Amino acid sequence: MRYISTRGGMQPQAFSDTILMGLAPDGGLALPESYPQVGRKELDAWRQLSYADLAFEVIRLFATDILEADLKDIVSRTYTAAVYGSADITPVKRLHDGLVILELSNGPTLAFKDMAMQFLGNLFEYVLAKKGETLNILGATSGDTGSAAEYAMRGKA
Repeated sequence: MRYISTRGGMQPQAFSDTILMGLAPDGGLALPESYPQVGRKELDAWRQLSYADLAFEVIRLFATDILEADLKDIVSRTYTAAVYGSADITPVKRLHDGLVILELSNGPTLAFKDMAMQFLGNLFEYVLAKKGETLNILGATSGDTGSAAEYAMRGKA
């Protein structure tokens, strides 16, 4: 899968090449040239998967330049009970008949942003190692987005 800019000023690039760039060179956002199609058969099969296994199935459709075994490892190390306090990762809690909530605040900073940022931290480390590059990140924040980002990068090479 190749990625282009919403502003049209970027040559198509692989997922790993866009992950570290933030905005596209023309100031746009990177998005897939086309979107994968998921049919009823896949959706039905995915219903019984763990959070980590489901995340892998979805992400692999977009991160096609990462070896599946490597991607599986990244996802499996990210979505764990040790990180999220529950093997369910995002448990569904029944409040009463007809009312349930999906818990998205069980990550290390208790912000829903941990769901993506913990994966991104592991992905950054992987992509940088593959490219033989380093990245220094300086964080200063008073909000939950920054703290989730800082915590996701904590302890990474």
